[in-house]
Amino acid sequence: MTSCALFLSKVLCKYRPICYNEEYEITDILFRQMVICSEGVEDMNSLLNKLIEECRPYTNQGHVATYIPELANANADAIGICIVQDGKVSGFAGEYTTLFTMQSVVKPIILLQALMDSGIEKVRALVGVEATGKPFDAFNYSDQALTGAHINPMINTGAIALCTLIHGDTYTGKFARLLDMTRKLAGNPTLDIDPAVYHSECETGNKNRALGYMLKAYGMVSDPVEEILDCYFRACSILVSCQDLAQIACIFAHHGKDPKTGEQLFPKEFARYVNATLATCGMYDGSGAFALNVGFPAKSGVGGGIMGIIPNQMGIGVYAPSLDKHGNSVAGVQLLAKLSNALNLSIY
Repeated sequence: MTSCALFLSKVLCKYRPICYNEEYEITDILFRQMVICSEGVEDMNSLLNKLIEECRPYTNQGHVATYIPELANANADAIGICIVQDGKVSGFAGEYTTLFTMQSVVKPIILLQALMDSGIEKVRALVGVEATGKPFDAFNYSDQALTGAHINPMINTGAIALCTLIHGDTYTGKFARLLDMTRKLAGNPTLDIDPAVYHSECETGNKNRALGYMLKAYGMVSDPVEEILDCYFRACSILVSCQDLAQIACIFAHHGKDPKTGEQLFPKEFARYVNATLATCGMYDGSGAFALNVGFPAKSGVGGGIMGIIPNQMGIGVYAPSLDKHGNSVAGVQLLAKLSNALNLSIY
């Protein structure tokens, strides 16, 4: 088993009973399960290195984010990927150890923490789930009163609002709980913020301030806007690698369970809520094209990261900081599209 073709042949289809009807009849559902053989990591790395080189030219397209000045220092030529299956790294290539800030990739964790602290009913009452068809930092909604139905958790307005539903006596305490959750999901207790990026966001984040005050003007938040935004800016500034993102994604892929330890870190219903939201809204106003061309839940960030979730199979972390007009990684999206096609990962 040395070739990529033989590795791909390890994708099996099995039947298993997963539910019963009222007469206790077994319903069998066809599902796919990726099987890694002893040579699997080597074969996966061979495939990933090939795809990295195919996609490296795309790093010349787009531009690194500059509206947060510190992000402009990123190496536009960088591209890396890491895959985690069953809690273990099963493949990596390129600059997968490079550290970068999560930016909007932290939004699924903000949503998760809000769900755990305040429940689905309160989250749905504050923030909707429909794609907006607008940029992630848009505030040109309409002349009518802003409501939760106009926003979702994967755009700035929705994520800022959800910070208010995280428990804590202060917003410093709220962020501490969010950081602890991120560390637990990544299996990395050393995760912390990048102080330079955090201060850069604080100094230049006036559009996010406008969004925060718009939320307050329409009664959607009541706490001091600067305190809410400080929590949000810190969350966006958490430093991670591709492996950290892949580990986090693997937990979501396994419905809140850590496959390495068997511990249920959060309820399955919350994993379903987050994954479904990512499938429709995770790639900003490019989510529809991503669903069609790649085909699984994912979240991007202007730091160049993308977190991909393949339900019941794997988590993927990608880094390539040159962005398209939507704020998504140009080379990262291409890399995930090629990987999805090679491994038949689309859930649709």
